[in-house]
Amino acid sequence: MVTGHCILSHGFESGPDAAKVTALAEAAQSVGWTAERPDYTDLDARSDVSPYGDVYARIERLLALAREAAGRGPVVLAGSSLGAYISGAVSMQVRPAGLFLMAPPIHMGPAPALQAAPVPLSIVHGWDDELIPAAEVVAWAQPRRARLLLVDDNHRLSTHVEASASAFRRLLQSL
Repeated sequence: MVTGHCILSHGFESGPDAAKVTALAEAAQSVGWTAERPDYTDLDARSDVSPYGDVYARIERLLALAREAAGRGPVVLAGSSLGAYISGAVSMQVRPAGLFLMAPPIHMGPAPALQAAPVPLSIVHGWDDELIPAAEVVAWAQPRRARLLLVDDNHRLSTHVEASASAFRRLLQSL
């Protein structure tokens, strides 16, 4: 089994100690992967840049971390919501061993649509996501042949934290 390093990106107006990324870090460590959870809260506070803070600075921060980690060995990118969006964007520049997206925004206003490198891809999304329609995620995931777990939850996926961690663990074990 391959092991390496996971970079877990929290959602907008969340933080590195949020329940989902904490659960993902524990899942990674349980199967021998290291994990880090960058803090983007300073960039999320940049409402002068956009309603979602400084998204491009988020991408640059993750890109620097991913390049450094990739120089040491396999890296997996994972994120929730805006964290999923930036993980997908960075995957196009630093080819990760895998990609794990929770509640991924397929479209974000004038920004480019969600992208993902052609790597093993798992997605967890709520049927009742009030921000990102499940049908958009299904349509986006289909041509990429992503593993897709649709759950009875909303955008926050708060009742499926353990299910998300289990899906992440399965992705890591499959690499």
